[in-house]
Amino acid sequence: MKTLRLILGDQLNIKHSWFKETNDDIVYCLFEMRQETDYVKHHIQKVIGFFAAMRQFADDLKSKGHNVVYYKLNDKNNTQILTDNLQLLIKDYKIKRFEYIFPDEYRLDQQLRDFCKQIEIESETISAEHFYTKRNDLSEFFKGKKQYLMENFYRDMRKKHDILIVAGQPEGGKWNYDKSNRNKWKGDIPIPKYKWFKNDISEVKHDIDISGIKTIGRLETKTFSYPISRVQAIEQLKYFCEELLIHFGDYQDAMHTDDAYLFHSRLSFAMNLKLISPKDIVTSVMNYYRKYGEDINIPQVEGFVRQVIGWREYMRGMYWAFMPEYKSKNELDNHNKLPDFFWTGDTKMNCLKHAINNSLDNGYAHHIQRLMITGNYALLTQTHPNDVDDWYLGIYVDAIEWVQITNTRGMSQFADGGKIATKPYVSSGSYINKMSNYCGNCHYNKSKKVEDDACPFNSLYWNFLDDKREHLGKNFRMGMMYSLLDKMDSQDLQNIKKKAQHIIEHQDEY
Repeated sequence: MKTLRLILGDQLNIKHSWFKETNDDIVYCLFEMRQETDYVKHHIQKVIGFFAAMRQFADDLKSKGHNVVYYKLNDKNNTQILTDNLQLLIKDYKIKRFEYIFPDEYRLDQQLRDFCKQIEIESETISAEHFYTKRNDLSEFFKGKKQYLMENFYRDMRKKHDILIVAGQPEGGKWNYDKSNRNKWKGDIPIPKYKWFKNDISEVKHDIDISGIKTIGRLETKTFSYPISRVQAIEQLKYFCEELLIHFGDYQDAMHTDDAYLFHSRLSFAMNLKLISPKDIVTSVMNYYRKYGEDINIPQVEGFVRQVIGWREYMRGMYWAFMPEYKSKNELDNHNKLPDFFWTGDTKMNCLKHAINNSLDNGYAHHIQRLMITGNYALLTQTHPNDVDDWYLGIYVDAIEWVQITNTRGMSQFADGGKIATKPYVSSGSYINKMSNYCGNCHYNKSKKVEDDACPFNSLYWNFLDDKREHLGKNFRMGMMYSLLDKMDSQDLQNIKKKAQHIIEHQDEY
C-alpha cells in the first residue's frame, strides 16, 4: 500500500522515527511554494535559508535510501499550493494512505485538517518529536488559573526534566538569575570570532530571482551563514558551548554598535527548522557545564536554559491555547502605521538604526533588540499590532508564527491585554543607555524630553502612559510610573504630549 508522507519546511528532523527504516512503499514529499513565500513579505535570507535547508534535507534523505519527491520553486508540476500538490502526488503515485507531522502553525494545521476530510484515502498525523511539551500541556498546567505565569511553568519544567535541580531544589539556590543577565558589554571581554557556514546558495537565489517573489532585507554574499543541516547545527552548538557559553548569561541583554551577536548562540534558525532539538541543545550545554563548571558559573547556564525550556516551550503552549483569536487581539487599541525606516534603517535614532540595519543585514536581532528597541518603539508610537506582526514575521530568519506572534503581539506589544506579560515592556531612553552604547553617538540627547534634540523615546514614553491610563492605570506593576506621571506639572506634560504627537505624525523625519 503506497503511503505519502508530507514534510514541511520547518520539520527537517533527520532523527524522526519516520526515517529509521527505508520502505519502497513510502514516498516523502517537500515543496517550495508561493503559498509560503507570499502570505507575508519575508527577508531574502529567510526564504533562501528555508529552501537551502529543505534541499539539503531532501538530499540527506535520498542518500539514506528514502524515496523523495521534491518540488523546487519553479518546477513545472508545482502548483504553489500545498493541498493541490498533494492531490497531484496522490493521483500520480496511486497513494492509498496520507501521513503528516503535526504542523506548528495554526493556518497549516487547519489547511491539512480540511484536506484530510476531503480526500477518500486513509490519513494519520504523528508528533514532530521535537519539543519537550505537547501542544496542550501548557493549557492543562494552567487549567483553572487566572494568570499564565511563565515562571511557574518554567519551574515545573525544571523539576519534570531534572534540569539544574538538586534534591528537588534549584541548583545554586535560585530559580532565576535574570538579574545577573543584565550587564552592559563595554568591550573589555573579547568576543570570539563567529562560526560562519559558507553554504553556497547561488542556485536557490537564482530560483527566487526568476520567480518574482517580493522580499525584504539585504543579501551581500553568495553564501548563507546559519546552519542548514543537523551536522552544521551540532557544530554550531559545540562552538557555543566551547567559546560563548562562558559569558552568555552576563551579556544576554546587552547591546553594542560594534557587534551584532555578542555571546548569543545563533542556533534559533536551526532549532526552529528542527534540524536540532531543544533536548539536544540543553543536554549538550548541561554536559559542558558539568565538565567545566569551575570556569562557567550558573547564571550563564540558567539564563540559556530558561530561554529554551522556559520561554520557547511556553510561547508554543500559549499559541495553541489562544489561537486563532489571539491573532486579532488589539487590547490597547493601537492603529498607527510602522514608519518607512523599518524597511530602510534610515533614522537618526541610533538604537533603531543599529537594530533595524542589523535585522536587514543579517535577518537577526537578539531578544532585547527585538523587545526593547524595535518593539518598544512600535508600542510607544501606538502602532497597530498587525503591522508589527507582519514585520517581525518577515524580517527574521528564525520567525515562524507559533513563536513569533506570541512574542510580538503578547510580550512586545501587550496586545493580548496581559496574558503573556504582566506589564507592557516600554521604556524611555534611560534603559537603552543602561543596556547599550547606542546613546553615546546618537543625534539625540538621552536626557532631554521636548527640545529639538531630545531623545524621542522620552516624550513617547510619558505620552504613552498618559494615553493608555484607562488600560494600564490599575496595573500593579505600573503603579510607580503612574505615581510619577501624576506628580508631573500639567504644562510640562502638555509639552511632552505635543512633542510625542509630532514624532508620531512625522516618524520618518526622526
